[in-house]
Amino acid sequence: MKRREILDPHGKLLDGQCPTLDIEQTVEALERMLLSKHVDERAFSLQRQGRMGTYSAVRGQEASVIGSCLALDPARDWIVPQYRELPALLRHGVTIEGFLSYWKGNSIAGRIPEGVKVLPPQIGLAAQLPHAVGLAWGLKLQNDPGVVMTFIGDGGSSEGDFHEALNLAGVMKAPVVFVLQNNGWAISTPRSKQTAAESFAARGPGYGVPSILVDGNDLFAVHQAAAEAVDRAQSGGGPTLIETQTYRLGAHNTADDPTKYVDTEEKLTWEELDPIPRVISYLKQQGAITDDAVADIEARNRAEVDRAVEALDEVGPPPAESLFQHVYSQMDPRLCRQRDDILKGADR
Repeated sequence: MKRREILDPHGKLLDGQCPTLDIEQTVEALERMLLSKHVDERAFSLQRQGRMGTYSAVRGQEASVIGSCLALDPARDWIVPQYRELPALLRHGVTIEGFLSYWKGNSIAGRIPEGVKVLPPQIGLAAQLPHAVGLAWGLKLQNDPGVVMTFIGDGGSSEGDFHEALNLAGVMKAPVVFVLQNNGWAISTPRSKQTAAESFAARGPGYGVPSILVDGNDLFAVHQAAAEAVDRAQSGGGPTLIETQTYRLGAHNTADDPTKYVDTEEKLTWEELDPIPRVISYLKQQGAITDDAVADIEARNRAEVDRAVEALDEVGPPPAESLFQHVYSQMDPRLCRQRDDILKGADR
């Protein structure tokens, strides 16, 4: 399977290729990529200060996430995320402070805003995929024009839910787009120990699901593939599996130490393929942006993240009883006793 590429690592269009986004859209994409990077940096700092819980950064995968979500209509389409898709969720209507509240442990403050077509983050690997297929199948049954886009990592694709979801989606021709972000690592397990297949995308045809292999650090190539998949889903053609080949430039999360297993030379090679400088270089070559303009974007991002962190600091801890809410329709006596003991302790 040939990998799709449009923009080379130096920001130049490959021979015969055309961008799938106009200049205004590309500048918007860059702004969102830079904002994601800044949120990642701030979130790591907050976690180290003990002001927030474990956090998984997007760093290195910005083009993969932004390029795919730009093919969606937030008023019509749904996103069913894993936990590393912040910029896509922000575009759909989730707030920075709401998203970070979830990682602060306050799921009430972190709930998805009314009317925003996003499901909550899923920590259990691949558990969101059956939900995505069910949602897409439901839209189809209701003649709703919406499309569902769901994200998964290379590690998550080793879970049974991945295969079951693709199989059901293929059988039912559900309007769902699976974006498999192959960032090279399933925490510390390399891609080479995940599958002997030529690519993860090669798994799709076995379930009757068309597949696309794409350079995940190429904003235009990712967007082209996602737009094609969304069009197919909307026209009744069913699901698509997109493998975006990218790289996780940071830790798996704030509890991880990648220096224990990542080869330094490999990481340096991938840093040269960072998707953000690639887009900046392209826009500069088009005369569409300057260093001062990039600095202005960065300044606006800092102000927006500062505002969000101030709002986050006002979010207190969740009430103790929330541990027991929305879990069982009727709790058994043992859990009721635990709840009562905790609430008594909280009152003291």
